[in-house]
Amino acid sequence: MLRIRRGSSALFRSPVRGWSRRARATPFVRAGRIRKQRPTGGGAGGVADDIAALVERTLGVELPLGLSAWDGSSQGPSGNPRVLLRSRRAVRHLLYRPGELGLARAFVTGDLDVHGDLTEALRRCWALGRREGVTVPRLGPGHWWGLVRDAARLGALGPRPTPPGSEARPSGRLHSRRRDSQVIAHHYDLGNEFYGLLLDPRMAYSCGYWPEDGTERTLAAAQEAKLDLICRKLGLDSDTRLLDVGCGWGSLLLYAAEHYGVSGTGVTLSAQQADHVRRRAHELGLAELVEVRRCDYRELAVPDSGEYDAVASVEMGEHVGSANYPDFLATLRRMLRPGGRLLLQQMSRGDSAPGGGAFIESYIAPDMNMVPIGATLWKLERAGFEVRDVQAMREHYVRTVRAWLRTMLDRWDEVLALAGTEQARVWWLYLAGGALAFEENRMGVHQILGVRPHEDGSVDTGTLALPEVRR
Repeated sequence: MLRIRRGSSALFRSPVRGWSRRARATPFVRAGRIRKQRPTGGGAGGVADDIAALVERTLGVELPLGLSAWDGSSQGPSGNPRVLLRSRRAVRHLLYRPGELGLARAFVTGDLDVHGDLTEALRRCWALGRREGVTVPRLGPGHWWGLVRDAARLGALGPRPTPPGSEARPSGRLHSRRRDSQVIAHHYDLGNEFYGLLLDPRMAYSCGYWPEDGTERTLAAAQEAKLDLICRKLGLDSDTRLLDVGCGWGSLLLYAAEHYGVSGTGVTLSAQQADHVRRRAHELGLAELVEVRRCDYRELAVPDSGEYDAVASVEMGEHVGSANYPDFLATLRRMLRPGGRLLLQQMSRGDSAPGGGAFIESYIAPDMNMVPIGATLWKLERAGFEVRDVQAMREHYVRTVRAWLRTMLDRWDEVLALAGTEQARVWWLYLAGGALAFEENRMGVHQILGVRPHEDGSVDTGTLALPEVRR
């Protein structure tokens, strides 16, 4: 694992503040020797010139960002953001794994860096891809030999770089209980202290809600507004029994118990999340109202069927898997009494890209599956729910993720101490790219309210009046 040491020029001390002290004074340092930076576009035969020519030859486009290479050469637009290739390994990552995953590996290891706003760098690359229709080309044998020759000229040939240790490697059958447990542990057991630093005080790790009522809200206030909106949509009160499937750190359970007097049960696979919920329930004097079970949703007991007046699942359905989703919905319906309400908050994506992309699936949420909102509604109706309301919240996720990213960058040294350099860089890329995906409508998120009808197919319409919602 790469480590950042005081005075080291190997990596940024902070993504915002830029170079370490020595690197800020002498921007290009290699093997202890200071190299003079060439002017943009200058220096025939420099590494940056060769890479710019390779990009144009392979993809048919000019560099959308400035590029600075390990030999001190530069190419492309001046100013920031600009890409920094700190070592030949950056090229080898891409040679062995062209495309998103190779770039992600180079970034996570620090062999590839970005000076300036990472979100803006990603935005320009996505804009170029849309404008020019750029994709990773299918390369024949002749193309590969050409790339090998180019890599040899750059001095970048060598063995396949070892993938970063932070890359997930789940084993077993897809969406088996054992594999799902591994995936959850990979992402959520980074530590409660890490998530406590990043998230709001209630540790809500999902899209917040900023009603357009003229009120300026912090992230913490937006998360409380989201929790209250869910409680009102579910019609909670002190006589309600609530089941939260995929309860996270208990933000909804604890809020509902504290403000609505609800008796709630939470389900999570994460040991650290379960411990946190129990501790917070005790500290808030809610231990008699809040129970948390560390188990898979498939382990919910049949005797509990129909026991709950309301069921919520907030951004957990994306991790169930397409094949298991009908059983997931059947379980939620079985746990709910006739006439009871279901609130799903779930991310969506087009048919062509059901996962989160190579980076997300390798580092953040392996086996993730997102579908268009219409497909989810169809599955809900097939499962026996009547859909009563759908609220799109995509713009709210842009603000939520940007708030998490600001916190992370403002507290970068603390993040490094808690998570280590490699995980910090994973999260930097994750949050910068995530905010952009929602901003550009490549991903969406919706709150869906459904009801389990009575046996005769009726619903208690008189009790299903929705709260006033400012979209």
